[in-house]
Amino acid sequence: MIRPAFLVLAVLTALPAAAEIYSWKDKEGRTHYSDIPPPSGQVKTLRGAPPPAPAPQAEDGETGQPAAGQQATDADAAFRQRRAAEAEAAAKVAQGTADEAERQRFCTDARNQLGALDSGQRIARMNAAGEREFIDDATRAAESERLRQQIEQHCS
Repeated sequence: MIRPAFLVLAVLTALPAAAEIYSWKDKEGRTHYSDIPPPSGQVKTLRGAPPPAPAPQAEDGETGQPAAGQQATDADAAFRQRRAAEAEAAAKVAQGTADEAERQRFCTDARNQLGALDSGQRIARMNAAGEREFIDDATRAAESERLRQQIEQHCS
């Protein structure tokens, strides 16, 4: 139980790190910080997106190898792909954890309802007119059978 909670926590703490923060000075000399850049003027990026990659360069004429800037761009692209794959895997784990918690909640509720039906106590429901009506023995038996089937299918 601790592992899924840790993964969810790790994913949630990593989300704010992806945001870009901009800093700029207005006409009056006041410094502003925001996640949205101003429409014009000089802007300084404090954190977030990596600095823009240099334009692709041609191969080095002497060695026939890609220039150093091209190798850095390829490494950045590979890093971004790995990071996207890790984020996708973490999202799948979080979704699986949420699905399992929902299934457990459903099973608990179904077992509680079945216990109430099997106990023989009087059970009332609200009808379409908003009035309280008690269920009869035939409805009780049908509802018990339906709950048993659902528990057998989903909670084994």
